[in-house]
Amino acid sequence: MKRFLDFCENTENKIRVFLSRYPIIYALIGSLGVVLFWRGIWHTADDISMSSSVSLLAGILILLATGLLVYEFIGNRLIISGLIGEEKITKKEEGEIKKEEKEIETEEAQLRNLQSTLSRLEKKLDLIDGEVKNNHTK
Repeated sequence: MKRFLDFCENTENKIRVFLSRYPIIYALIGSLGVVLFWRGIWHTADDISMSSSVSLLAGILILLATGLLVYEFIGNRLIISGLIGEEKITKKEEGEIKKEEKEIETEEAQLRNLQSTLSRLEKKLDLIDGEVKNNHTK
């Protein structure tokens, strides 16, 4: 199972890296995937005769349970700005907003790099652990 998940993760990374060079095509493929996904969800709800009120309640409960309700409809940027007492985004200058967006993108890139490094270190530790176990059994 781990091999399969590693394969999927590696394939996803390769596709993402390739498509990131072509942002318009990337956006079109991504939007197609999102629309088809939601179409499938919609038709599945219709197939099981789920009423609109049951759909609404189930959706709210799922979003609340996963913590996505606030994130999806308000966004973390708005929450963070409120917590640290920033001005409304509409009152900020455009340059200031772009600067903050670049800082966030840089931090997100650094986080992805750290996650990648951590993943590689975990794989190396697994290999070392396997070698240690093999040496102890001999």
